Amino acid sequence: MTGLEQHLRARRDAGRKLLIPYVTGGVGEGWVDYVRAFADAGADAIEIGIPFSDPAMDGPTIQEASTLALARGTTPKSVMADLRGADVGVPLIAMTYYNLVFRAGHDRFAGELMEAGVSGAIVPDLCLEESPEWEEAAGAAGLATVLLAAPVTTDHRLVEICRRSRGFVYGVSLMGVTGEREGVASSATILAARLKASTDLPAVMGFGISTPAQATEVAASSDGVVVASALVRQLLDGASPEKCAQLVAEMRQALDA
Repeated sequence: MTGLEQHLRARRDAGRKLLIPYVTGGVGEGWVDYVRAFADAGADAIEIGIPFSDPAMDGPTIQEASTLALARGTTPKSVMADLRGADVGVPLIAMTYYNLVFRAGHDRFAGELMEAGVSGAIVPDLCLEESPEWEEAAGAAGLATVLLAAPVTTDHRLVEICRRSRGFVYGVSLMGVTGEREGVASSATILAARLKASTDLPAVMGFGISTPAQATEVAASSDGVVVASALVRQLLDGASPEKCAQLVAEMRQALDA
């Protein structure tokens, strides 16, 4: 069991709904201050986006943040350098695309993430059939490979995803890209129930969760939520770390109620 899984299991088993906010690495000069603020506001772990030029699963908000970060000269190495020694008090999970992993090499990329203090990795465009080599390298380094399940994932495939995922299993609430939504898709509840029936791993739902009310609705049938675009939108609009963290604190309060 990885350190990420131990941490999240312990909090879940204590009755806590998990809250995992997202920050795009390198989006601004003081971007790590947002990571620290989110941890202080009650995050159980924090997802760090490593920018890529073709983020196929990301909607316009995170695409905008990635473009801004890349224009600043952000690279995987610079993100890791910024995180090294940050000591935010909760696990960090890198999210990026396979091109960057492949270019660096599996062993090297996994090892550098661990050296930077990252506990897990999400590589959404690496399909199940082609991920064993990466999973092996990540596992050898002590890094949790978090796999994703979608509403259209077949039962057989869902079981395999749950068997091989480490840290937690990430349920994609709806078909489409990331982004803020006005309401929660019915597919979120259905998929959460399927995940809970298939694994004892923490089942955390993401995509389109933008408000405290939406977070509590989705968490009622799952173990927690990932919140990304709503926070990145505030950041892009100039909100300070403390201002963005207010939304994390409000979600924390709602989930604990």
